[in-house]
Amino acid sequence: MLEFKPDWEKTKERYRAWWAGEIVDRCAIAAYAWKPEGPPPPAPPSKIEDRWLDRDYIAALNDYNLRHTFYGGEALPIWHPGYPGWNTIAVFLGSNVTLKEDTAWVEPLIPEGSLADYDCSALVIDPSNESWQRSLRMQRHTAAQARGRSIPTTGAFGGCGDTLAWLRGSSQLLIDLVECPECVMKFEMQLMKQWCEVYDALHAITRKDAEGSAGWFELWSPGKFYAAQNDFSYMISPKMFRKIFLPAIEMQTNFLDHTIYHVDGVASFAHVPALCELPRLHALQILPGAGKPSPLHYIDVLKTVQAAEKNLHISIPPGEVETALRELSPRGLFIHTWCPSESDARDLLGNVEKWSL
Repeated sequence: MLEFKPDWEKTKERYRAWWAGEIVDRCAIAAYAWKPEGPPPPAPPSKIEDRWLDRDYIAALNDYNLRHTFYGGEALPIWHPGYPGWNTIAVFLGSNVTLKEDTAWVEPLIPEGSLADYDCSALVIDPSNESWQRSLRMQRHTAAQARGRSIPTTGAFGGCGDTLAWLRGSSQLLIDLVECPECVMKFEMQLMKQWCEVYDALHAITRKDAEGSAGWFELWSPGKFYAAQNDFSYMISPKMFRKIFLPAIEMQTNFLDHTIYHVDGVASFAHVPALCELPRLHALQILPGAGKPSPLHYIDVLKTVQAAEKNLHISIPPGEVETALRELSPRGLFIHTWCPSESDARDLLGNVEKWSL
């Protein structure tokens, strides 16, 4: 049992069933709700950097959020230090980063010249890199703080396409794809090797005190899990995505025990058929993006995922859950939602059992 998830044993059973494409008695659903009672949140430090790096403040903020959230169904109490961008592979390789209040700006490390002029094998993380060492220290802090209370994250340190876009700059990488696509593919495979090494180092810290794993994506796996992504792919054709980037993503799925792919943005939906061909990709999240209609507006895409016998993850408001279960199979379906209150979340969970029949 976890302090902030007393039904943790039952939750793990449901997750294992979901990864297998099965159901226990309903579709998988994470029903969160905010609990307003209690003291106010900790005051943020005046320095922007300290909001991301001060471990005492990070611990206090996590404690506040955990105590003020109801975790219904498969909702997870994840302990994480925030995802500002300083702890990414591009920065571990030497890119400079400027921390902002809500995000970070990463400066390209190799922005000039032809990609063919660079040696991809030189992209190896120096163990003494300051940001890498800080990330390891933060991971040990995360594991210690989460012990017996919540689930420690393995972080959000980059993915296929996006890391190279940070290193080159997105505009330059688009040019590289036209001028030297084979070089891009070689760089991607080298960066994915680095990705696997980073994951193993971070996961080795959390697995000592926690069963399974969770990442920046709010899911749990009994093994090694991460949400694959390539937000850069929003700007390229399905043909180019399949040829250049799919091999590195397949390498990632072969390395992990469980993988979900974060399909972010309507233009990225064009890559769903290629992704569904990956034998070890277990699930796809269909996320239309800011300002776009509900995922249910793109029902053909959702049904394409289920027809390929892949698990499906969607984020919808509670008022759309019944409609989702009329239109989609509950088997392999994961719904993420926020409810107005804990009582609303509990009522929804009861209804989902009936709607999943």
